[in-house]
Amino acid sequence: MEYLSPVPESVLSKLPVLEPGQLGQKIQRHTEIDGLPSLDGVKVVIVGVQEDRRAYRNTGCDTAADHIRPFLYQLHQGTWNFKIADMGNIYRGERHVDTVLLLQDFCEKMLRKGIITITIGGSQDLTYGNYRAYDKLEKMVNVVAIDSRLDVGSEGRDLDHQSYVSHLVLQEPHNLYNFTNIGYQTYFNSPDEIALIENLFFEAVRLGEAQASIPNTEPLLREADLVSVDINAVRQSYNPGTFYTSPHGFSGNEFCAMLRYAGMSDTVSQLGMYEYNPRYDQRGQSAHLCAHALWYFFEGVSLRFGDFPIGSRANYEKYSVLIDDEDVLDFYKSPNSGRWWIEIPKGEFQSDRFALVPCSHDDYLEAMQGKIPKRWWKAQQKA
Repeated sequence: MEYLSPVPESVLSKLPVLEPGQLGQKIQRHTEIDGLPSLDGVKVVIVGVQEDRRAYRNTGCDTAADHIRPFLYQLHQGTWNFKIADMGNIYRGERHVDTVLLLQDFCEKMLRKGIITITIGGSQDLTYGNYRAYDKLEKMVNVVAIDSRLDVGSEGRDLDHQSYVSHLVLQEPHNLYNFTNIGYQTYFNSPDEIALIENLFFEAVRLGEAQASIPNTEPLLREADLVSVDINAVRQSYNPGTFYTSPHGFSGNEFCAMLRYAGMSDTVSQLGMYEYNPRYDQRGQSAHLCAHALWYFFEGVSLRFGDFPIGSRANYEKYSVLIDDEDVLDFYKSPNSGRWWIEIPKGEFQSDRFALVPCSHDDYLEAMQGKIPKRWWKAQQKA
């Protein structure tokens, strides 16, 4: 992988003397002297991407990874014992599309090895490279974005950080099974964008709805393959380090909780963290927040239950709820994690994975009141 550059010495020079338990002593690094680290036994890799040519008005976010690393390396390892490798940075390609293709190649290689990839951008259009990494694996993909904007863009718009979702939908091969946005703010999005998401039976959860119950975002993240984070989703008081920051958004605690849920998902194989811009982060507050969020993602990975009920469900608690004296909704509860799923009629081309939709205990309680949960309706229409 000759397109990878080592972690710069300037990053390491910013660090104090590290103790044995700090991540900077635990993470295997790509260095000028030792070269690329071995991937034997590695569970998670980190890679930076030096690309901001499609980050209109947020140029400077290409150096994000090297500003986050010093804060991340100083955090102490949690109770996990899996290996993490920092592969350095993907060089900026001659053209924007070249960088996207390099990222796609890297992520595909990691997917084939069963290694979780954390991409630190860079602008959020790089999500397209993350997504295309699944092409040759011939699988349908669930993408979840934590973002204040839907990023659909206008018809025919070139790929950039505010139009990448339309490229996920329209560009072949068509691997996108579902797209979910968590935290969109209505005044940042046109009515046409909101209507399009609804008409495609995708899910979009407004900021206020998500904040009302952060635990209810867990089922949305549980079924993701790829989680794309726009740091603009976090409000300005916690996150000054981006051009598009806003007084409204998630708190730092809420943001870290969702990243922990993403790590806990048995299906998440990629996390992208985008749009952080050191030019606006004079005291490193946003870089510190990003490092904390990654720490919580690592903790989530260490807590994976491996309880996605594919195949036999004999060990799961089944709850059948009668709706309107006709329809029966079947819920399954894991005895290990206490997490819930709801079953939908299986479509002709649908795998077992998508016949069970993650849900919350609140969805079960709603069904007990005679109401069909919104997640069931969306999934049924899609099937």
